[in-house]
Formats: sequence, C-alpha cells, structure tokens
Amino acid sequence: MLKRAYLPILMLAPLVAAGCTSNTSAAGPGGGGRGGRGGRGGGGGGQPVVTTKVSQRDVPVDIAAVGNVEAYTSISVRSQVTGQLEQAFFHEGDIVKKGDQLFTIDQRPLESALQQAQANLVRDQALLNQAEAQLTRDAANAEYQQLSAERQSQLVERGIVSKDASEQVRAQADATAGLVKADKAAIESAKAQLAVQQSVVDNAKVMLSYTIIRSPIDGRTGNNTVKVGNLATANNTELVTIAQLEPVYVTFAVPAVHLPTIKGHMGTNKLAVVATPQDADMQPAEGQLTFLDNTVDMTTDTIKLKATFPNRDHRLWPGQFARVNLRLATLPNATVVPSQAVQTGQDGQFVFVVKPDSTVEQRPVTVAQRMGDDVVVEKGLKPGETVVTEGQLRLEQGTRVTTGGDGAGGAPAGGGRGGGRGRGGRGQGGQGGERGSGGQSGQVQGT
Repeated sequence: MLKRAYLPILMLAPLVAAGCTSNTSAAGPGGGGRGGRGGRGGGGGGQPVVTTKVSQRDVPVDIAAVGNVEAYTSISVRSQVTGQLEQAFFHEGDIVKKGDQLFTIDQRPLESALQQAQANLVRDQALLNQAEAQLTRDAANAEYQQLSAERQSQLVERGIVSKDASEQVRAQADATAGLVKADKAAIESAKAQLAVQQSVVDNAKVMLSYTIIRSPIDGRTGNNTVKVGNLATANNTELVTIAQLEPVYVTFAVPAVHLPTIKGHMGTNKLAVVATPQDADMQPAEGQLTFLDNTVDMTTDTIKLKATFPNRDHRLWPGQFARVNLRLATLPNATVVPSQAVQTGQDGQFVFVVKPDSTVEQRPVTVAQRMGDDVVVEKGLKPGETVVTEGQLRLEQGTRVTTGGDGAGGAPAGGGRGGGRGRGGRGQGGQGGERGSGGQSGQVQGT
C-alpha cells in the first residue's frame, strides 16, 4: 500500500520541476529589471510630453488695476426762472448737441415785465429830452441877461441909468446862470435814470431768455425728473442731467511703488492705458494717462490716476467698472515662454529643456515679468530652445521624452511604466501602451 501511495507523488515530481523551469524561462523575456523613470531600465520608451519653442518678441510691461468709468462732464440742468414747464423737446436717453433746445418755460409773466421795463425806458428818455430842452432855453436866457447886465454897466458909467437899475439886471443874469447849472444837473440825473432803466430792460430780456433752456454740452440725457405741466422753481428744481460720453475718464489706483516710473514717463510722452469693460463683449478700449493725483492715499498706499478715452463708439459707460492695464514700458526682444513651462522647486524656478537627443535638462531660470499666460525669462533660456509645458511631474534630469502621440504604445512588452516605475518581474510594464504579455504570462504560471 505504501508503495502504491508514493507512486503518484513520484510521477508528479517531474511535472512540478518542469513547471518551475517553464516559469523561469517565461519570466525572462517578459520582465526586465527595475524600469525606473522614463523607461531607462529594461529598454523602455520616452515619456509623452507637450513642448513648445522659446520665442523672442517685444513685451509690454503693464500694471493691472480695476477702474471706474466717469463722464468727462456731467451737467445738472435747472431752471433759472420760476414758471410752468410748457414743453420738452427730447426723450429721456437721447443724445443731444450743444445748443439744442430742451425745455420751454411759460414766458407770459416775463414778457409783461419786459414790456413794462421798456415803457419806463421810453418815459425816462422823454424826461431826458425835456431836461435838455429846458437847458437850451435857460442857457439862451442866461446869455441875454448877461449881455443886458453888461450894457447897463456901461450906461451907469455914462450916468444915463441909475446904479440900482444896473444891479437889478445883474441879479437877474446871475439867477439865469444858476438855472442853467440846475438844468445841467437835471440832465445828468435823467441820463443816470435812463441807464438804470436800460439795465432793467436788459435784465428782463435775459430773464425772458431763460424760459428757453438749451443743452450746454454734447452728451446723453438722463431721467427727466420734471414732467411737462409741473412748476419749475428757479435754481432749485433739477430738470434733467446730461453726461458727456465723448471723451470719458477711467479712474483707477495703482501701488505707490510705481510712482517714480509713472512720473518719469508723464513728462516725455503719454502712457498708454487699455480698459476692458466687464460686459459680454469684453472689447478693450485704448486711451492715455492724463491725470496724476497730487497725494498718495496713506490708508492704501496707492496713487489715484485718470485716463482719457475718446469713446467714439460709446463702449465705456459712466459708472461702469473696467479692468485697466497701464503700460509703463516695452521690453524689446524679450525671451518668452508659456507660464506653465516654469516649475518651482526647492532651489527656485526651473524648466525642462529638451535636448537634441530627446532627453531633458532641468535648468534653473529667472523670471522677470508675467503677462497673462506667458512669462518673460531674464536668464536661463535662449530663443529657439524647446521646453516642456505639460508632463513635468514624470520627468527628472536625463529623462527621455517623446512629444505628441509618439510615446503611446512605444514601450516593449514587460518594459518600464510609460511615465514612472516599471516592475518587469511582475509584468506591469508599458503603461504608455499595452501591458506586457510576457509579464502577465509569467505571473499566471508562477501562480
């Protein structure tokens, strides 16, 4: 019985040995050693990455801020006379030109006042004419009395008339001369009264002209607060507001650290400003810096600036917020790469540069300026070099790479991982493509 029991075991021993031999031979071609990074072990392919060329171009140096659009001029239209609003010649929100008629106030009371002033002016003119005629008559009489007094004096010397008669004629001549002086004073008074009355007439005409209200500027009208038929009070009631839209201001603030640079450019040429309104169109508008505040806000350490925009298309609207870029200077022939190409490590910022043999070099760089999705590299790169923009996490110094779709399926069976470590003995190879069939077979047979 014991011999019969050992017989099957002895028969199975060669099969087990053959199985172990087959497992070892099968694992040999399918699995390699430790694949390492980028397929450096076991003959693996390169890591798939996305690359781009280092470019060279002129780069503007901008300061970003948030600004507020302001009307170039905003006018509050008020009535300068009290009266009933008879007519409006525009619709709310209309574009008006300077001199366009806006409203009409009831003119009848002021027309009556003007007519009364004109009548008083005519009366005063007649009084002046009367005073001048009186002066002419008294002056002629005074001249006659003076001649009579001189003749009487000669007759007295000859003894023809008495001295008393001569003195009487002399007294009448002196009295007539006094009347002439009084007439001249009356004329001056009449002229002054006439001038006063003329000013009353002119004032009445001015007040009458205030009944027709015209636009003082070119702009867009706002809400009409007083409707036709209501009473407009002089210098108190706001009828409508007009905002000038061409040009407009954009007010914004920048850190005071940029003040020396801004002042240095203000004296030579105007700094360019680009404003992008926060609306659906997002179309930028270009203007120039025209105002620099005389003080720095101590609470925020910022300086207030104003830029003027022509705004002929009315893209910017008063009260609207806009993103502002103040262009301080332009860097000529700057080295530019996408911002995602620059990585940050323990030793600072660096990029992966692809060398001609398809391996990468980890190179430190110095970033000088950021502009949107790109950065300006001051040191570390040259125009025309190739840098990695995607896939840096799988790279290290000397890693072999492939661009585009070349790295997919390029690893041999049982090789390293497509982007990391590949354990060839377990057959977990070639994740860049398919799993190594030899490794998988070895694992099954080893089991």
